[in-house]
Amino acid sequence: MGVAIEAYGLRKRFISYERVGFLKRRRVTIEALRGVSFRVGWGEVYGLLGPNGAGKTTTVKILATLLIPDGGYALVNGYDTVKQPQAVRRSIGLVLYPDKGFYSRLSGYENLVYFGRLYGLDKRTAQARARELLEIVGLREAMDRPYEEYSLGMRARLAIARALMHDPPILILDEPTIGLDPLSAREVRELVRKLSKEGKAVLFTSHNLWEVEEVCDRVGIINNGSMVIEGSPRDIKDMLGLKYVVEVEVLVNGHVEVLREETLTPVHTLRKLINEAEARGLNVIRVRINEPSLEEVFVRVVRSEGR
Repeated sequence: MGVAIEAYGLRKRFISYERVGFLKRRRVTIEALRGVSFRVGWGEVYGLLGPNGAGKTTTVKILATLLIPDGGYALVNGYDTVKQPQAVRRSIGLVLYPDKGFYSRLSGYENLVYFGRLYGLDKRTAQARARELLEIVGLREAMDRPYEEYSLGMRARLAIARALMHDPPILILDEPTIGLDPLSAREVRELVRKLSKEGKAVLFTSHNLWEVEEVCDRVGIINNGSMVIEGSPRDIKDMLGLKYVVEVEVLVNGHVEVLREETLTPVHTLRKLINEAEARGLNVIRVRINEPSLEEVFVRVVRSEGR
């Protein structure tokens, strides 16, 4: 698997001012990024996580050429985000604010055709591409409805369709499911997985940790402008020593009891509990293995970094 996105030692500072007393202000330097590095491979969905203010959106904007880093560099599809911004923009489809930037009186189809022309497509190609994408994102039935009548979920899917109009090899999706109902969010996740299976690289940010665990191949957690930990959700849980919870329901004198144990080796523990139950002559009704969640990872990492 080749590399689609490469970030090396990204640094970014912002200058702000805070009030001191009634009339005076004091200059404050905010270190938004403190040397963030990571890679995203082709055909991979990479989740970028972190609490509010951690540096996720700053990182996304640097990769999308909307901000210039103060240090380090980033390559997107092999192009430098500072030295070759136009080539980077041709290589990416960006969803930064899913419900922004469309024309409310135009239909979904007309909006896509318009943006296709802005991407340099001729009219016939833009129309064909718009119809194709509306089918892909499940909006074919609503293609002629005004955008102002679209639900939040429909707007999010249309935003992804807009990002795909020029068929970019890389997608950068910043909170693409924010505010969506569960069904619409699931449709967006399914679309993201489908696109990655077609070979596109996807950088995905979200505050929904269950969603990230479901859709992302690897994740990186940023806190206070630094990359804290990185790997597949399973690998990160193993690194932190998070435990499974194994439960075996048994029948004891007509009543259900639960044998429960936390463990790093769930299969071995499950066998042990079943053997113990059978040795006591108990009937096993149900077994359950609860895997530690990405939320536990997030809380553990952020709290440890805050000490």
